[in-house]
Amino acid sequence: FSYRWKPPVSPLLALCTFLIAEKHAGEKSPWKPYLDVLPKTYTCPACLEPDVINLLPKPLKKKAQEQKIMIQELFRSSKAFFSSLQPLFAENTGTIFNYSALEWAWCTINTRTIYMKHPRRECFSLEPDVYALAPYLDLLNHSPNVQVKAEFNEQTRSYEIWTNSQCRKYQEVFICYGPHDNQRLLLEYGFVAMDNPHSSVYVSPDTLLKYFSPLDKQRKAKVSILKDHDYLENLTFGWEGPSWRLLTALKVLSLGADEFACWKRILLGDVTSARNEQQALGTAAKICQFLIEETQHVLLQISQLKRDKENLKPHLALVEMLRSEDLKILEKSAEILCNLNLGTT
Repeated sequence: FSYRWKPPVSPLLALCTFLIAEKHAGEKSPWKPYLDVLPKTYTCPACLEPDVINLLPKPLKKKAQEQKIMIQELFRSSKAFFSSLQPLFAENTGTIFNYSALEWAWCTINTRTIYMKHPRRECFSLEPDVYALAPYLDLLNHSPNVQVKAEFNEQTRSYEIWTNSQCRKYQEVFICYGPHDNQRLLLEYGFVAMDNPHSSVYVSPDTLLKYFSPLDKQRKAKVSILKDHDYLENLTFGWEGPSWRLLTALKVLSLGADEFACWKRILLGDVTSARNEQQALGTAAKICQFLIEETQHVLLQISQLKRDKENLKPHLALVEMLRSEDLKILEKSAEILCNLNLGTT
């Protein structure tokens, strides 16, 4: 930007503006070959229809709505800046820099940029300038089963990727975007990986608490303890069964009145009583069964919607993949819990 915009724009908005302007330039853009390989549309949750967002697991649905609001807010706050670009364009900037153009540019950046620190520039706001689009590099696909090291080499001034995984001649080379579960992959990149070893199913605080009596006099104190020690979030079922965090939260909530004073020991991983252990495992099995039924119900809804709404088919297929993977994890967890419960009785 040759202009000194006041107030200065964020590096993110500058990159969005660049993408929209170059795409609008079409044949005249020196970046045309790169722009031609970019997806025309994205499947990030922010781009999904409300009907589809409703079918996502609760924690992801919340994040998807937050993502949508963030793009809407960026668009609202950038309108004046886009208008000020009018002298550079023959066409109305309102039609060039419209909401769907910004959504496309934001998704391009969110799904494809690599992290790269740039020196602070006067023309930009104080927000971190860490985005870089790397044509060709972003054609590499993700696999959860490979190990890579990737970074910008200051000496050679080039971005380097080193792999620790073997790759056969003529086979596709994969990179790993990180040990992300499927909810994170869908949120940030708009896809789901089947048989993802990092995948897990989240238990929301509401689901957790509905298995404990509101008549328990210490219930409020137990919830406070879990909240204070950050044990109400990131409670999951994985391929290996309920996570240690989930079982710990269940053990605290299962404490009898006479055991309540021992809550600190539970957070440290100690056993208070066989009854407490057994109750926690039993409740984990009930929650797992509830989530299995809920997932099956959503999969049924998806198959009905796929018949009724042809236009939503690609998006529904994505949520179906996510939910099917969830079902596999929950069924595996149920099996593990069944064996554990049999072992404790």
